[in-house]
Amino acid sequence: MSAGGLASGKPDGEWLRVHPATPFVRGWVALAAIGYFFGRDSFERMLQGQPLIDDRLAGRAPWLLGAGALMLVLAVLSFVLSWYFTRYQVAEGYVRVNTGFLFKQQRQARLDRVQAIDIVQPLLARIFGLAELKFEVADAGESAVRLAYLRIGDARQLRATILARASGVRLDPAQPEAAAPEAPEQQVLQVPPSRLFGSLLLSEQTVFIVLSAAASVVLSALTENRAFFLYLIPAALGFVAAYWSSFNKGYNFTAAISPDGIRLRYGLLDTQAQTLPPGRIQALKVAQPPLWRLFGWYRMQVNAAGYGAGANNGEGGSRTTLLPVGKWGDVLNMMALVLPDPGTADPLGVFHHGVNGLDSDGGFVTTPRRARLLAPLGWRRNAFAATDTALLMRSGRWWRQLVVVPHQRTQSIALQQGPLARRFGLADLVLHTTAGPVAPRVIQADLREAQGLFDAQAARARAARRRQTSEQWLAQVAPVSTPLIERVETEPAEMRPSTPAPQQEGPQRG
Repeated sequence: MSAGGLASGKPDGEWLRVHPATPFVRGWVALAAIGYFFGRDSFERMLQGQPLIDDRLAGRAPWLLGAGALMLVLAVLSFVLSWYFTRYQVAEGYVRVNTGFLFKQQRQARLDRVQAIDIVQPLLARIFGLAELKFEVADAGESAVRLAYLRIGDARQLRATILARASGVRLDPAQPEAAAPEAPEQQVLQVPPSRLFGSLLLSEQTVFIVLSAAASVVLSALTENRAFFLYLIPAALGFVAAYWSSFNKGYNFTAAISPDGIRLRYGLLDTQAQTLPPGRIQALKVAQPPLWRLFGWYRMQVNAAGYGAGANNGEGGSRTTLLPVGKWGDVLNMMALVLPDPGTADPLGVFHHGVNGLDSDGGFVTTPRRARLLAPLGWRRNAFAATDTALLMRSGRWWRQLVVVPHQRTQSIALQQGPLARRFGLADLVLHTTAGPVAPRVIQADLREAQGLFDAQAARARAARRRQTSEQWLAQVAPVSTPLIERVETEPAEMRPSTPAPQQEGPQRG
């Protein structure tokens, strides 16, 4: 059976195996460890011009070689058995993966619940032309299905077929089980490496490094003790590793739009390609650190079902990043893809005031003046505004951020009020969505306004969910015939949705 069964015309529902090189790509560390354990001494002796085998071990050399050969055979045998008992199937609205020959496991994901499909290529897999598929579903805290490894062409074909069936695309009636062609795409933006490098130099962690170094210099001068510099060594190593990880994961970041969703590609050594179907993003955040204002840079992150469990580690952080660093036009272009219908006649003005505005600019409702003692810097920034399709929450005077939550993605709402907030007649409104780096929260709103927003947002969320007609996102929307989105700088009058991303008529449960 071929890993590319769907692409080669094999019947739907047939169990297929992954690529034969899969166990060796996944288990090369074990083979390297065996070789290092048994060959280290001989290699060192060869470099020193001595016999490969120590005279004291010459009598036991056959036994050592036999033990090494036995371990190698067992490792290879386990690899072969692992490959033989790993099979996958796409049938009856599910994708299933069976693994294990002693302890068997079957994982499956419903196609109409697929939130995103990632194509991951570690460095060794790229050398062999292989790729791993990760399927994210709405009700899984981690990847529901990980399928490794397939030929890169087969992985793309399988992703296209699953996304087509998950979205409700109508294929050829004469061949309903045929593989779907990969949807065309058009690039929306690309992050230059120079901008990514500059954003890392002007990031929050750089500010921390500079302040720590300055404090060490001052303390060393005051106490005449040079030991303070030693404490910076492990911190510097950690920050260098963090810089490299961010640069490696954000390198060559590109975003494109296609009928099956927003496609994100990034990575220097290990590459990854994500596909987020339109309307599947639960919450979005636009943030701007203080030093980024010098160049007008912004960062965008999202909450997406299935990504929340690992959103705080390196891999999860990169997968929840919609834009690592970009100009204001890039932000608006990505915003148009995530929220094709902003629900307001002046989306550019509303989003601009949401990120950069103060007081009631753009129709935002801010923290009352009496709360300026609790938030002397942020009370004019803390605000909210509601459009016909989303709730916008603004906060932060130095670290600015704007959070956008589509009404249908509001899972629950809570009012929170501490003793100081009660004293000043304030309350926080918290919106609950799927887990992730975005924490939707209206900060220090007037109590009556917070209560009114609580009732209004609950009603808006109920109305939006009632308009849902199907779990298949394409079945809920009507395609539009306008051209692909152009750069916002050239069209300041409006935000246009792209052609493949249909305008949303009704929400979806995530």
